[in-house]
Amino acid sequence: MQLYVINPRVLLINRLLSGLFAITVVCIVLLMAGVGISSTPNNPAIDVGSESAADVNDVNGPTVMLSYSRQTFEKNPISSFIYFIPLISPAFVDRETSANNEQQVGIVSYERNVTSKSFYVACEFEISGKGFHKNTFDPARMLAGHDGKLKQGASLTTTLDYIKFEGEGFGRIEVKGTMTGSAPTVTEVDIQFNARGKKSPVTIGLYDVKPKDGEYKYENRSNRIVARVNSLVFKKTENAPRMGILMASISDAEESEGFISGVKGCIANLFITPPKVTKLGNDTMLNFGHALLEQKPAVTFPRAENLRENRKVAIYNKQN
Repeated sequence: MQLYVINPRVLLINRLLSGLFAITVVCIVLLMAGVGISSTPNNPAIDVGSESAADVNDVNGPTVMLSYSRQTFEKNPISSFIYFIPLISPAFVDRETSANNEQQVGIVSYERNVTSKSFYVACEFEISGKGFHKNTFDPARMLAGHDGKLKQGASLTTTLDYIKFEGEGFGRIEVKGTMTGSAPTVTEVDIQFNARGKKSPVTIGLYDVKPKDGEYKYENRSNRIVARVNSLVFKKTENAPRMGILMASISDAEESEGFISGVKGCIANLFITPPKVTKLGNDTMLNFGHALLEQKPAVTFPRAENLRENRKVAIYNKQN
């Protein structure tokens, strides 16, 4: 599995023209092979449940409690709420959580509009508490994903390293769909992480690798960059599913975010090709949207077969 991104490059066009920059940004393409696991949207790959949030077991993933107002607020561990991350990836995923992690997620508001032909649901959720939760993708699988398509000696450009949720924030889930009689069909689920004008707590890490003695090795990585993600979008499709991405900024791993990194993110959004995700992961998110439409009290995720390890970090560290 390989994520191809051509790094943003800031080119000085003319120092006499107010010092303006032209930024060349090409797309993010995540070559994640679709997993042939049968799961019909809206006939849950997510099981409806009523128990409190649970750890992953041999049969299912965690159960997420759903509340629909501040008065009935139900909190869930961050690892449970974003369990869809390992579900959408066919590569092995290791999870790392800061020690004494306090991050909890719950839905704090709900609105729904249903007509004879369509429906719309919007839920706000809050991420509260200190700490971070990080999903790291197996570098052996990631670096093997080029399948010999590169020219001899060419670098693998910006491979996906991790997805990280750090600190607090507000998000919004928007669900859209159609009505056939009384039967709803979810067509789109948009998860936004920058609601109420707050900065998204979600970042992804990327890196390049040059071959050494003909081999691509993680320890030889370079040009590490960090992209802050504002939203992820899942859509119903008969083809191989893809996940929409909207970025807030792009910056070098050693640099702090600033105006230029924000401009890079805005320009990159014009060129992004939605990356491929697994069918199971895509169907799971559509079914999650269906559960929100029906105001289910809880949902249980299917088990992520490729979730390999869970680690606790002894010292909370904001470094990537």
